[in-house]
Amino acid sequence: MTGQISVTTEHIDSTRGARLALHHFGGNGPTLMICHATGFHAKCYLPMMPTLTQHFDVWGVDFAGHGGSSTPDNDDFAWTGFAEDALTAIDHIGVDTVRAFGHSMGATATLLAEQARPGVISAAWLYEPIVFPRDIESQGPPRNSIMAAAASKRRREFDSRAHALHRYAGRPPLGLMRADALAAYVEYGFRDTADGTVTLACSPESEAATFNNANTGVRHLEELTLRATLACGLVAENPSPASFTPPLADALVNGELRSYDGLGHFGPLQDPDRIAADVTEFLT
Repeated sequence: MTGQISVTTEHIDSTRGARLALHHFGGNGPTLMICHATGFHAKCYLPMMPTLTQHFDVWGVDFAGHGGSSTPDNDDFAWTGFAEDALTAIDHIGVDTVRAFGHSMGATATLLAEQARPGVISAAWLYEPIVFPRDIESQGPPRNSIMAAAASKRRREFDSRAHALHRYAGRPPLGLMRADALAAYVEYGFRDTADGTVTLACSPESEAATFNNANTGVRHLEELTLRATLACGLVAENPSPASFTPPLADALVNGELRSYDGLGHFGPLQDPDRIAADVTEFLT
């Protein structure tokens, strides 16, 4: 399925010192920006492209410290910086406004980009944004400590991509992804080393820092007026970002909630065809 999609990639300078990988998936129609989840990269969503490129001119940026992009200056992983990465990509594409698909951290970055530059996101389809409800915020500075601790202990190096793929496919959470999405994650989520092994493109340190900065800069999103679908899975997970989605959908003036039986936090990578069809229906 994904072999039908020809992707071109260029590198652009971010406002915070990183070199960003900007991918053009092709297609015709309004510009659609893909904003990926923590630890992932834009090419993870290749299985969605046969549907999306029929209706949109699709682009995706690897956020700083992820995929084909370098780390930001001073290892600054504040999530407002990821919004700046998205805006840098949009400016480079040369359009005034885009439609957006965002997943997890990428969904939050989409909202922050619209907050920083009202009108730049005309409509968005967002799966489980990480936006902590106020009762959680009131307990102190939010930190996704459980996920950060797990990320910091990830195995960074494998003998080969095939070895990594075999290991991931046999266990959760990555084993829950559809086979082609997992294959895309591994193919473009590792870098070759001088000694012939492969190493994670998003290092354990970068992934942990991204989790530890969860929700930074997220304030007053109820003031946003963009049209948005807020989607979440209904599979119980611990911890579960799905619980953050309904309050956010209620808070947004033009937000609507959509939920999915059988899907968890990796929903767009578990059922790419279903999600791509629903994204297309909403954004067109």
